[in-house]
Amino acid sequence: MMLTIIDLHATVDGPNGERRAILNGLTLSVGAGEVHAIMGPNGAGKSTLSYVLAGRAGYEVTGGSVMLDGTDLLALDANERAAAGLFLGLQYPVEIPGVSNLTFLRTALNAQRRARGQAEASGAEFLKLVKVEAEGFGLSMDMLKRPVNVGFSGGEKKRNEMVQMAVLSPKLAVLDETDSGLDIDALRVVSDGINRLRSPTTATLLITHYQRLLDYVVPDRVHVLVAGRIVRSGGPELARDLERDGYALDVAA
Repeated sequence: MMLTIIDLHATVDGPNGERRAILNGLTLSVGAGEVHAIMGPNGAGKSTLSYVLAGRAGYEVTGGSVMLDGTDLLALDANERAAAGLFLGLQYPVEIPGVSNLTFLRTALNAQRRARGQAEASGAEFLKLVKVEAEGFGLSMDMLKRPVNVGFSGGEKKRNEMVQMAVLSPKLAVLDETDSGLDIDALRVVSDGINRLRSPTTATLLITHYQRLLDYVVPDRVHVLVAGRIVRSGGPELARDLERDGYALDVAA
C-alpha cells in the first residue's frame, strides 16, 4: 500500500485552550495507482486528516500509525514529509506577496531533490518542465512570474496548485476540497489534470463535500468520514447515494 493509516487519533486546540479530539480511530489504506475520495459532513475531521498527514503545527497525534510507501510519516517533520513524497492541496491556497511562482516552485523542487540525494534542476530544465505543466492547466508563463496566488481568482489558484503538484510529482497527493470555488470550466481543467497525473506509482486522496468532482475524477473507493472515523466505504456509486440521501444514516451510526 502507498498509504496505510491504522487507528489514528488526533487532537487540536479548542477555542478555550483545551485539547479537542477530532480523529477517533481512523483506519484507511490507499494503494499505488489508486484514487480514494473522503466525504462527510462538516466537522467530521476531513481537513484535520489532511493537516495531520502533512504535519501542520497544532495538530497532535495521540495514537495510531501512518506509513507512506514504507516510511513512518509521523516520525518526520513537515518538510521531511514533503521530501518523502507527500503533497497537500489546500482548500484555500494562500497568497505569498513578493515571491514569484517560478521562484517558489524551483526552490521547492530543488529542496526536495537535495533531500532525496538527487541533482538539482538546472534553470533550463526547470523552465521546460514548468512551461509544459502550466500550459496543461491553462496558466500562462506571465502568470507564473507573478507573486504566488496574488491577484488570482479562485479557479486560477486551484490551477496553480495543480501545476505545483505536477512539477513536484508526489507519491501521495492529498487534495482538500480542490473543487471548492470552481466554476464548471475550471473544475474540468483541474479534474483533467488530476486524471492526467494518475499513475501506477502515485496515489491520490480527494477530500470533498460533493459528488460533482467525482463525475470527472472517478475514484477507486469512496469513504464516509463521521466523527473522526471511517464509518462506510464503497465504490463510486456510494458518492451518488450520499448526494441523494445525505449523511443522516452515517451520522446516526
